[in-house]
Amino acid sequence: MNDSHDHDPFSAPEPQRFEPQALEAHGFEPPASVPPSPVPDIVDPLLPSDPAAAVAAPNERLALDGTSLWLNRLGEELVAWLKTLASAAVYATLIVTFGFQVARVEGMSMAPTLQDQDRLIVNKLAYRIGDPKVGDIVMLYYPLKPEKSFVKRIIAEEGDQVRIVDGRVFRNDVPLDDSFVPQEFKSHDDWGPQVIPEGYYFVMGDHRNNSSDSRHWGFVPKKYIIGKVQLRWWPMGHAKVF
Repeated sequence: MNDSHDHDPFSAPEPQRFEPQALEAHGFEPPASVPPSPVPDIVDPLLPSDPAAAVAAPNERLALDGTSLWLNRLGEELVAWLKTLASAAVYATLIVTFGFQVARVEGMSMAPTLQDQDRLIVNKLAYRIGDPKVGDIVMLYYPLKPEKSFVKRIIAEEGDQVRIVDGRVFRNDVPLDDSFVPQEFKSHDDWGPQVIPEGYYFVMGDHRNNSSDSRHWGFVPKKYIIGKVQLRWWPMGHAKVF
């Protein structure tokens, strides 16, 4: 066989080898092995670094939270109490100013109807919506010294004529019923006759011979009448509505 035929025209060409340098020439580098980065420790700034203390820390936070909650509730309760007290003070002021007033009897000028140290409820609203009536027991400012207050009974009103003969009281020439006055409490004085001016009242104590009243210091202007004695509430065994 001819040597020229020793070469097989159909034999596969020898594969080309690519060395690593070819990749480097194009600007690529084989990835280097990178050791894994250590995972950083997660630190809770609220927890102590001491493992032993970490167990107690939640309990301490719970204690602090409980104390704060208790203080908040205490503050809310105090504010609520203060609001209640303020409201009560306002209501009490309004009641005393415009409604009712507690009073205490000092002396015996209204005996036997009222006794010394009796406690009374005075209805101040009664004469804001109406006028005093003959026979009412009233609390009034003493006309000669208005800082003092008295308790008396209305005997006559404006336009009435009053006269007293030997202790017997006449209103418009009609004798008043004084059967509630014990004989030893009756007086024997004379007074009048006088007509009560407009806007004024004539008052007396039920203890006729031991009372300073209109017989001595004159008529009482309506504006000086504080209110109607509505109730004696003390002593409890002698409570009475008037």
